Amino acid sequence: MLSRAAAPARAWSRRSGARQRAFASDTLKRTALYDFHVKSKGTMVDFAGWALPALYGGEQLIPSVQRCRTKSAVFDVSHMGQLRITGPKRIQFLESIVVGAIGDLPATKGQLSLMTNENGGIIDDTVITNYEDHVYMVINAGCADKDLAWIFDRLAGFNAKEGGDACHVQVMTQDRSLLAVQGPEAEKHLQPLCDIDLSKLSFMEGRETTLGGKPAYVTRCGYTGEDGFEVSVAYGFGVELAERLLGEGSAMAGLGARDALRLEAGLCLYGNDIDEETTPVEAKLMWTIQKRRRQDGGFPGHEKIMAQFTGKTATRGRVGLLCSGAPARKGAEVRAGGKTIGVVTSGSHSPILGRPVAMAYLPNNVKDLGPLETFVRNKGYAAELSKMPFVPTKYKSA
Repeated sequence: MLSRAAAPARAWSRRSGARQRAFASDTLKRTALYDFHVKSKGTMVDFAGWALPALYGGEQLIPSVQRCRTKSAVFDVSHMGQLRITGPKRIQFLESIVVGAIGDLPATKGQLSLMTNENGGIIDDTVITNYEDHVYMVINAGCADKDLAWIFDRLAGFNAKEGGDACHVQVMTQDRSLLAVQGPEAEKHLQPLCDIDLSKLSFMEGRETTLGGKPAYVTRCGYTGEDGFEVSVAYGFGVELAERLLGEGSAMAGLGARDALRLEAGLCLYGNDIDEETTPVEAKLMWTIQKRRRQDGGFPGHEKIMAQFTGKTATRGRVGLLCSGAPARKGAEVRAGGKTIGVVTSGSHSPILGRPVAMAYLPNNVKDLGPLETFVRNKGYAAELSKMPFVPTKYKSA
């Protein structure tokens, strides 16, 4: 998924452990692995109303990122919203709220898609996997409340028109644990626990299976740019699954590493790099809208998105920046010729490249504006445009 929302890595490293643990109050939601995280010396922080680990056992960010890039790491992403969508017209309903050609997906195949508003802005990004008798959908934790209110409002209108049994949406979040197993050794570490042949799954392909005798989803995807899987299991099996993965040679990783990894992979963070004021054209995400949907539409904002795309009327776009000096974080100005031309939406030090990287929205004619600088604490640092991903992705092809 593009935006498995996580706060900037700086937030994880600059607060003391005591300060971070103070965020994990009784008012925060807890995943099934909460006690496991605390026992594992996880530095707990408040993320989107959930108590989640930033780092473990005092480990620094760089080794955690490097482990995911070279071996495998396990992330607790149980805070993500998980939906099961059924009914004879479930595909029609989904295509009325997301931009993707869900009806063209063979059974067990998935894709990243976007929910858009009437102005073409991005409400959220989501991973959708099609199965023979239902659809499995994962939404962002930070957007879950607004997403669900919007989805159920649209669903009410859809069922009133199509019939009460046309489509049903079941929210499974509170009943499930969701772990992301990421890295070149992810398959090796997960396979002994799984009753399907993981080597048969290609990127964005899933299976409905059983783990620990309970129903599970295993989907080959992730938010790090590495090969890996997201595994949805029964709530009570989450801790055992994590412990068994560690026994196979994997290691836990927290939100700090997750954010650095997704930035290196050039993946968007909802609320930073995409939001309801940003269109798929500006975000360079038109690849999520397949040819049939571009032509036929049927999703909110279709006309405005296509008018912007075909008319080439967008004046700005998301770009990658290789930076020097101090890392440019969210909100840092980007200047050319002494003038501010945009702001950084995500930025951090890249543990793999050994230098700062960032994403920003800049004018489409940025190449004509001269040398670029990022401004951090009133000091300018040279920057240059870069293709993304910053670190090559390693998704498994068919």
